[in-house]
Amino acid sequence: MAKFIDEAIIHVKAGDGGNGCVSFRREKYVPKGGPDGGDGGKGGDVYLVATSSKQTLLDFHYRRFFRAERGQHGRGKNQHGRSGKDLFIPVPVGTLVKDVLTGEVLADLIGDGQKWLAARGGRGGRGNARFATPTNHAPRFAEDGEEGEERDLKLELKLLADVGIVGFPNAGKSTLISVISDAKPKIADYPFTTLAPQLGVVGVGTDRSFIVADIPGLIEGAYQGAGLGIQFLKHIERTRVLIHLIDITSIETDDPFKPYRIIREELENFNPDLVQKPEVVALNKIDLIQDHDHVKKLVVLYKKKLGVPIFAISALTRNGVSALLHKVSQLLYDVQKE
Repeated sequence: MAKFIDEAIIHVKAGDGGNGCVSFRREKYVPKGGPDGGDGGKGGDVYLVATSSKQTLLDFHYRRFFRAERGQHGRGKNQHGRSGKDLFIPVPVGTLVKDVLTGEVLADLIGDGQKWLAARGGRGGRGNARFATPTNHAPRFAEDGEEGEERDLKLELKLLADVGIVGFPNAGKSTLISVISDAKPKIADYPFTTLAPQLGVVGVGTDRSFIVADIPGLIEGAYQGAGLGIQFLKHIERTRVLIHLIDITSIETDDPFKPYRIIREELENFNPDLVQKPEVVALNKIDLIQDHDHVKKLVVLYKKKLGVPIFAISALTRNGVSALLHKVSQLLYDVQKE
C-alpha cells in the first residue's frame, strides 16, 4: 500500500514573458525599411487540478519545484514569440491550498476536475514595431517580458467522506468499515493498526449510498499530538455524520461514559464544530459479552445520558450493523435537506 501523505509544501513558478525584438526591415530597393520587431510570447500559467485518480500527496515529497514554460522572444519580420505552455499539476480531490507565509486559504479543490490558477505567467514584451509613431518612425527599443509569478504553497489533503468513524484504537473501526464497504484496511489486535484513513463506499438499500472514512485511533491528548496526534483529526472536518464506535468490553462500571467523553473532548479541543455534527454511538463487540441483560442496560444508560441514537453491534458477526447503517443513511438524508 502506498504511503499516505496528506501535507506538502511546493514552490510554483509561472513562465516569464518573452522579450520584444528590436528589428528593422532590410529589403532590396527599400532603403529605409520600418521597424518590424515582434512581440514576446506570454509565459505559461501554473494550475492545480483536482483529480480523483490521486489519493495522496506523496508525489510532492519527491518533487517540490514546478515551473511553467517561458514565452519565446519576438523576432524580426514581425514574428511574435510563441506563448509558453501552461503547467497543470494534478492534486487529490479534497486538497486545501494555503499561502505558506500568511496561512491564508487560497483554494479548496473539492470537485473532480476543479482547476485553480496558482501562478500567472508574465506578459510578453512589445517589439519595436509597436512603438512606431508619426514622429518616431524608427524606435530603437523594445520591452522586456514580465517575470512570471512565483510562490510557496502548502497543500493539505482533507478526505471527502460523508461519514467518519471515530473511537479508541482497537474499538473495531477497521473491522466495521471492512464489512460495510469495499475498503480493505489492516486488521490486528494491537493499537494503531490503521496508520492512514481508509475510505469505502457503503450501499444502503437499493437507492442510497455514502462514503465512510475510518479515522485512525484517537487517544487522550490526540489534539496536542499524542498517539497519532492531530495528523488525522482534520479529515473528520468535512464529514457530515459521525459514528462513535466504543468497545463495549472496555466500559468500566464506575465510569461507563469515559470512552465516549474522552473522544468527544479531543474532537472539541481540535475544532468545536466537530461536536455539533449529528452522531450515532455504536457499542461494538457484543459478541464477546455473554450477559445480554448487561448489554441492554448499557444501551438504555447511554440513550438516557446522551440523547443520541445508540446501537449495540458486532462488526465481526454483523449483528446490529444493518440497523446502524439505515440510521446513518437517514441522518445524512436529513442533513442534506437542510
